[in-house]
Amino acid sequence: MTRDRRPLAAALIANTASVWGSSLTLIGIPWFVLEATGSATRAGVVAFCAMVPVVVASLAGGPLIDRIGRRRISVGTDLLCGAAVGAVPLLHRAGLLEFWTLCALMAAHGLFHAPGETARSALLPELAERAGTTVTRAASLFDGVSRGARMLGAAVGGVLIAALGAETVLAWDAATFAVSAAVVAAGLRGLPAGEPVRRTTPRPSYRRELAEGYAYLVRTPLLLAISGLVLCTNALDQGGSAVLLPVHAERELGGPAALGLVSALWGVGAVVGALLYGAFGARFRRWPVFVACALLIGLPRYATAAFSSELAPLAVVMVCGGLAGGMINPILSTVTFERVPAELRTRVLGVSRAGSMLATPLGGLTAGLLVDGVGLTAAFLVVGGVYFVVTLTPLLFPVWRQMDGGRPAQDPVRGQLNGLPFVSRTDRKPAC
Repeated sequence: MTRDRRPLAAALIANTASVWGSSLTLIGIPWFVLEATGSATRAGVVAFCAMVPVVVASLAGGPLIDRIGRRRISVGTDLLCGAAVGAVPLLHRAGLLEFWTLCALMAAHGLFHAPGETARSALLPELAERAGTTVTRAASLFDGVSRGARMLGAAVGGVLIAALGAETVLAWDAATFAVSAAVVAAGLRGLPAGEPVRRTTPRPSYRRELAEGYAYLVRTPLLLAISGLVLCTNALDQGGSAVLLPVHAERELGGPAALGLVSALWGVGAVVGALLYGAFGARFRRWPVFVACALLIGLPRYATAAFSSELAPLAVVMVCGGLAGGMINPILSTVTFERVPAELRTRVLGVSRAGSMLATPLGGLTAGLLVDGVGLTAAFLVVGGVYFVVTLTPLLFPVWRQMDGGRPAQDPVRGQLNGLPFVSRTDRKPAC
């Protein structure tokens, strides 16, 4: 088969634009709320409203992505996300932006962002095969580029907020979604894996297609364990990034530029970690690497922020934590792709994503209440302590050792796809 790296390159460029813009929003929205209201609780409410639709869309959107096609879903949702984010500065300048309107727009952003992200992630195995590389290396590159974009977005976002205000940051984010949509529309045109999934038998009901994804996840203990761990860490990270760190930057570190710097330093470490794992990760067992990295990404940064009001110690810890964090996603992506059949991938990824994010909406809300209730230092210590307990589980429970035993992607109980014959455009081989 002739190698064609252009679709993988297009996906990387599109994801870079989308993630870069999202990192601007991650800093811009909480800062916008803090500037307008001065309330950490309100910043948490906005974060809650943004994340609930992500869970809803992930819970129910898998079959829709298969029916419409991953490419079309990615393009359409990017355009809708851009419209939602772009409406915030426009309405604010017109004097029409109410708090409930901001919450509604962030909810729309979350609702449309989740299916697009799932659709792009589900394309990785086919893009890797077409480019003539391994899934592990493609996932590491994908994650490394995403981390780099997040790093750049955080750094630029902090500077832009300090210089031009949060409204400018949100306007830039809207433009990045348009760029991502255009690149996917042009770069993935004609890619079989991006087209709707077809069956040789009459298509079952939407409910039954959705149930197939849930059933596969339930029958795979390692995937369940991964979803449970990421559920907890996502919620804790949401509280840290949407509330705790912005409040810490506002009160003790000197402003939004400091917030952008520490976020960017985390991104620097994560980029290096992802690229290192892509280059050398195959030489090591996955489980020990994952255990060590998981323990380094949570408690150290929150404990440092709790006990120091200086920027330098937190900066060092963020680089080290990012380095460990950058190795985690390629490991989890490879393990997941090894165990999920291509025909079920979109649905299982959607369900897994939803399961791992069920508690995320509560993360920002809880963090805001903690800051206003017990103070910033105590909130950092609570979040860090819970993070440490959660990340001990891969060391304590035997199921996690299965990370080193790759198996064929089939039903772990029945050895088949529930007896349902599939013919998917994702299975067609490119012309040789």
